[in-house]
Amino acid sequence: MTDTDLARFLDVGTSIALEAGRLTLATYRQELQIDVKRTDVDLVTQTDLASEELIRQRLKQHFPDHAVLAEEGGASDNEGSSSALWIVDPLDGTTNFAHGHPFYCVSMALQIDGALVVGIIHAPVLGWTWTARLGGGAWRNKAPITVSKAPTLDVALCASGFPYDRRTSDDNNTAEWAAVIRHAQGVRRCGSAAIDLAFIADGTFDGYWEKRLKPWDLAAGALLVTEAGGRVTSIDGEDVPPWPEVIVATNGSFHERLMEVVRGG
Repeated sequence: MTDTDLARFLDVGTSIALEAGRLTLATYRQELQIDVKRTDVDLVTQTDLASEELIRQRLKQHFPDHAVLAEEGGASDNEGSSSALWIVDPLDGTTNFAHGHPFYCVSMALQIDGALVVGIIHAPVLGWTWTARLGGGAWRNKAPITVSKAPTLDVALCASGFPYDRRTSDDNNTAEWAAVIRHAQGVRRCGSAAIDLAFIADGTFDGYWEKRLKPWDLAAGALLVTEAGGRVTSIDGEDVPPWPEVIVATNGSFHERLMEVVRGG
């Protein structure tokens, strides 16, 4: 796999993400058909499904030998038979989208032989597109980005979210949130794990953690963070992928301290 190959994967993937973003804008702040999946706070709209179908079709046209793992439809038929796997969230932040909130995105990552090599996060309403290529750095709207220089947790702006079973499970991140907010300068919730990670990469946020996310929530953002100079691990400091039960991402300066506080939450 050459740099030319990676550049093509990134260019084509970005073009597809932008097209899917335009599709979502057609129904943004319009009346939607909204269904629930696992719980009554886990939503899916027809726009999620249409975006995923568009992405699958375009990937098949350009890369017929690549496999696809996407949130709504699961794995493509050739997953396991191909070394190249696109990991796709066609609309991350569906609850935001359903309420007309601008913090949602299309997230796409390419993993080859188990390694993340391309990451794309496109937030259509915000007008921001974050991209990363293995060994090639990270970018927002084609300008290079780096993680923040916040030296310690006490001056850090952090982010997190809550699992879909938060109404019924005691393991719902509220204790961890309470612990971190006592130590950090601030804690925010965007409602999109992919955007949270993109904000770590471009220095908007300094630290992030969350529980029980899926590969499509994390893959593109994880590459963005590492290519921007940050760190992404499990709660025990193990590298990703594979995808852990609890993810932690920081600018690298206070990673161990954030893990310690979250573990004690």
